[in-house]
Order: sequence, then structure tokens, then C-alpha cells
Amino acid sequence: MQEPELVLEATAYTIDQLLSRDWRQIALAGRSNVGKSSLINAMARRRTLAKVSSTPGKTRSVNYYAVKPWGFYLVDLPGYGYARASHEERRKWASLLERYLKECRELVCLVLLVDGRLAPQKIDVQLAEYAKSIGLRVIPVLTKADKCKQREIGARRAEWKQILGVAPIVTSSASRFGMKALWQAVCREMDVELPEEGEGQSRQVGDGSEG
Repeated sequence: MQEPELVLEATAYTIDQLLSRDWRQIALAGRSNVGKSSLINAMARRRTLAKVSSTPGKTRSVNYYAVKPWGFYLVDLPGYGYARASHEERRKWASLLERYLKECRELVCLVLLVDGRLAPQKIDVQLAEYAKSIGLRVIPVLTKADKCKQREIGARRAEWKQILGVAPIVTSSASRFGMKALWQAVCREMDVELPEEGEGQSRQVGDGSEG
């Protein structure tokens, strides 16, 4: 079995474009400085697949990454909660996000990225609760673990477990820590299997080795 490969296949800007894709989807959402692009690059074992902007909240497009050979999308949603965005911009994006989560029939679950350095933020909790209220499964993912102390990570996992009933997957894009666990969670949702060690593969996706 081949390792999954991420390929940027499409970019969307409107709700019609968001609802027109016919593959199953897993959406990635998080605050504008949570490190989503870096996480996508770490998942893909590529440094520049997702463009990392020096200005949080700048990107407003939705990027569709085809996961090959399995035929589903990782959908990169623009970061939210950027303080310098105008009220109108934030309102429009909130409306677009709400419609996408509610109306996209191909959407299987939401991967919610939260900053490991911060206690649960109201806007993240609200998104998680909204997703659950419409029957969408949520995979919480703690980012930037390399910038946290162990007791901070433990506290964040306990807090989010109390909120969502499941502890977040701990990750670090810098070291690729947690990528295997994240891929496993994604693949469980899509009912596909990662290759096991020894199946003719030199490495397994997300095992933390360089590549």
C-alpha cells in the first residue's frame, strides 16, 4: 500500500465553489496564528506545499488537498479570529464557514487546531460546539508542542478533554511529532489504513523521521 500524498488540487473563494466538490472531505480549521500551514507541510513531508504567511489572517481562500491514492480531500480553511480583520470581513467569513460546515454533504469531520500555549479560547470552543451540534465529528489537535512545557501540554489536554470528551492529539510541525497519530485519526474517519512497517515501505507517514 502506498503512503498518502497531498496534492493541491483546487482553490475556492465562494460557497458555491465550496459545495461543488464530490470527494469526501476532512476540514482543518483554527485561529489565524495556530500554525495550520506548517502542520499541512509536516503532514505532507514537504516544506512549501502550503504557503506560510508572515501576516496572520491574510489568506482568505479555501485550499483542497487531494489525499492520494485514497481519493478524499483535506480542506484547508482560512484562519479565523484575526484581530486586524474588519468586522465585515469577519462576518462574511463566519457566514461562509457556517454554511460550509452545515451544508457540505461530503464533509466527514472537522480537525480543530488549537494552540498548545493557550487555555481554550472562546472562539475555538464555540466552533467545536457548533460542529458537534450539527452532527459533525471533531478531532482536536494541539499545535506547537515544541514551545510548551510538559505540564502545559498536560493541562491543555485535560481542559479540551473535559470540553469535547476526547483529548487532543499533540503535535509539533517543527519536529513532526504527532504526525503519525494525526494521520491515523484522519484515516480512521475515512475508513482507510496506513501501511504498516515492513509492507515494502522505507518509512511510514507521520513516524517522525526526516524525509
